[in-house]
Amino acid sequence: MRHRNATSAARRFIATTSHNAGRDVAIIGGGIGGLTAALAFARSGAKVTVYEQAAALTEVGAGLQITPNGARALHALGIDKALAATGVDAKAVVPMDALSGKQIARFDLSDQSPPYRFYHRAALIDVLARGCAAANVTVRLGMRIVDLQADGSFSVDGARVRPELTIGADGLHSVVRSHINKPAEPFFTGQVAWRAVIKTDTAEPVARIWMAPGRHMVTYPLDAGRLNIVAVQERSAWAAEGWHHADDPGHLRQVFADCGWQVKGILGAVENVNLWGLFRHPVAQNWHVGSIALLGDAAHPTLPFLAQGANLAIEDAYVLARCCDEAASVEAGLRAYQGQRRARVVKAIAAANSNARNYHLSGVGRMVAHAGLRAMGAVAPGAFLNRLRWLYDHDVTG
Repeated sequence: MRHRNATSAARRFIATTSHNAGRDVAIIGGGIGGLTAALAFARSGAKVTVYEQAAALTEVGAGLQITPNGARALHALGIDKALAATGVDAKAVVPMDALSGKQIARFDLSDQSPPYRFYHRAALIDVLARGCAAANVTVRLGMRIVDLQADGSFSVDGARVRPELTIGADGLHSVVRSHINKPAEPFFTGQVAWRAVIKTDTAEPVARIWMAPGRHMVTYPLDAGRLNIVAVQERSAWAAEGWHHADDPGHLRQVFADCGWQVKGILGAVENVNLWGLFRHPVAQNWHVGSIALLGDAAHPTLPFLAQGANLAIEDAYVLARCCDEAASVEAGLRAYQGQRRARVVKAIAAANSNARNYHLSGVGRMVAHAGLRAMGAVAPGAFLNRLRWLYDHDVTG
């Protein structure tokens, strides 16, 4: 993999810019994608304001994985040292048989460059927010935008704002998306997921995928002695979208009650858990109109089976800023942005959907799949990552 010095990459990004210099950019949404876009545009000389409806820049939820493709963009924006001080370097992906508790295989991640890391969402948001503050980005909290018009203007806090470029980084239920695309109803995937974080001092820095018929659980460590848990179950009864729906930890434990002692021990330590339904949304047909653009979940909500939701949003943000900087007009930059991003996003989402099926196999299919993973781990351990080279080796900064 290619790995460039992050500081010099950031300088090159700035040095080659021209069209974003002095451009008035409004970003609606202060999550990971929105703050990355704010930093990227500010690095290229734009005047950037982030409008976030929450009262504080923080993230509910739990952990996330920043893979090398996402890390390259963040490093190129000059925040690599802060990222290294916050995350946990991943050493391996370890598929597990959740029923027996036995390891199926181990696939090394220690040679990834930049490193594959685990972060708590709130910690990553804090790193991005500090980077934005240093780059003179204005962040306005508690701001709900209304009356968005086709020219990108909108009202907020009683005033009319008319930026040169308006970016919708407002997530799964994007208000901005509805101004660019016809409404499209998501459909329930037949799966629900739980998120939780527990305290632990003994977790190895690996991502374990605990697979069982009709369900699976992913665990990995976070900083400050914590373990992140995402558990998924196939079922017909749906739950509402969003991470903030509290559930009884006993419900989660019951779903995995027939699993090995390791899984039971992890879930036995859960005190608070959130439940949400997994819905599949179509990738937006149009990511821009006039001087309005979408990025991240606002354009392409992604199921959590490839750890790419945040990474794709980060890639979007970098490419969007660069395309707008290189093009002679905002409209030309937005066309180039969608042209560079949409096919890759569609491929990544399809790969995530495929993982959802593979993790939940039963019967003979499960036995065959596990045997294949064991053989791969023993004979060709590099084959696992080779299948993901198209994803992890991608460099939006090149």
